[in-house]
Amino acid sequence: MPRVPVALVAGALLLAGCATENMRSKQTVLDETLRSYAATIRWGDIEQAQAFIEPRLRAERPPSALDLARYQQVRITGYDEGQAQPVGETEVRQTVRIDLVNINTQSARSVLDQQVWRYDEEAKRWWLVSGLPDISRRD
Repeated sequence: MPRVPVALVAGALLLAGCATENMRSKQTVLDETLRSYAATIRWGDIEQAQAFIEPRLRAERPPSALDLARYQQVRITGYDEGQAQPVGETEVRQTVRIDLVNINTQSARSVLDQQVWRYDEEAKRWWLVSGLPDISRRD
């Protein structure tokens, strides 16, 4: 008779461990994604940064030639990320201050990028759904 409760407890612990492992791996993937995206933006590699955008959104609203030209005119000098805040099981929001210097005028400014990231269960990855930073704004 004692085997049944032990088996139930062991099963429950195993399921809890799987759930914890699943959540931890989702968090690990988020941390890696945010770190990789930050590095990509810091290096000013906008072409590579587009790969972080959710594919449907990227196809529907690709950056315009004007947007891409704006990115060519600046150098990223700072990327100060706030804490990623969960909005649910599959969405996080993060505010990032991006410092820029116009390469022609040498004028410095900052923009706030309100990032929204969603987890794709099928692809097992986080996608940026808020798009690339709007560097035409002044914050």
